Amino acid sequence: MTGSAAVFAPGFFSSGPVHTALALGGVVAIVCGTVGVFTVIRGQAFAGEALSDIGAAGGSASFLAGVAPIWGFLAASLGAAAAMEMIGVQRARGRDLATGIVLGGSLGLAALFLYLDSTLQTGTGTTVTVLFGSLFTLNSSLIPAVVTLSLIAAGLVCVLQRPLMLSSLNPDLAAVRGIPVRWLGVAYLAALAVAVALAALTIGAILGTALVVGPAATALRLTRRPGLAMLAAAGLGLLAVCLGVVLAYDSYLWPPRGHGWPVSFFVVTLVFLFYLFFGSSGPKRIRQREQGSR
Repeated sequence: MTGSAAVFAPGFFSSGPVHTALALGGVVAIVCGTVGVFTVIRGQAFAGEALSDIGAAGGSASFLAGVAPIWGFLAASLGAAAAMEMIGVQRARGRDLATGIVLGGSLGLAALFLYLDSTLQTGTGTTVTVLFGSLFTLNSSLIPAVVTLSLIAAGLVCVLQRPLMLSSLNPDLAAVRGIPVRWLGVAYLAALAVAVALAALTIGAILGTALVVGPAATALRLTRRPGLAMLAAAGLGLLAVCLGVVLAYDSYLWPPRGHGWPVSFFVVTLVFLFYLFFGSSGPKRIRQREQGSR
């Protein structure tokens, strides 16, 4: 048995679902890493988790309506982000309060839609797909829409990087300098909503935040420069998704044979392991680099 055959199960490179999973998962991992850096810096991990959970309502509703889930996830996430901003998310305490209020109402809708899905559409597996994702079942026709949305979200964060950093660390100083802090927050929350919706599409509404926050948190322990952190987070997320797809495909040959393990399980586990490995050594490397520069 050759080395590649030992790593990649037979048919891996010729499989259409694998190609689609790698393309969609890779693009989503990159945008989630890019947007996720400021999610961590701004202390909005809870907002990201809430938007992901709220996406379950949109995803399940789209199944009921016979619409592609991506549009349900996107509509629910953007709608929830707008509601949070209307309630008030300028301060950390206000952010948590607004997030909790919107999350509570949306989870009630998600419970209703998932119930209707399970009773009116028997055997569809909608609940598992919405909550935990299914990369291997996604259609390649989604690629143009996913790439376009990813470019919009990542591009918005990259263009606004400097004023976004200042408003994240010191909103009062940013306001004094004439930066429209509120509108900047609205723009960022919209980018976060798009990233979370795409993550929910690929690894599920319950686990989607792991792809937004995990690689970004790891990257920020490796470097304090936002630009480098975004590149590192995108790379770590991409690595986790690609390895997750490989392991999930290989798992069809593991016990119980013929029943592959979920891709989302491998992706989230790898993100967690990356954080443990790189996170423990990151602060030490930063201190050594700073001492060397002195």
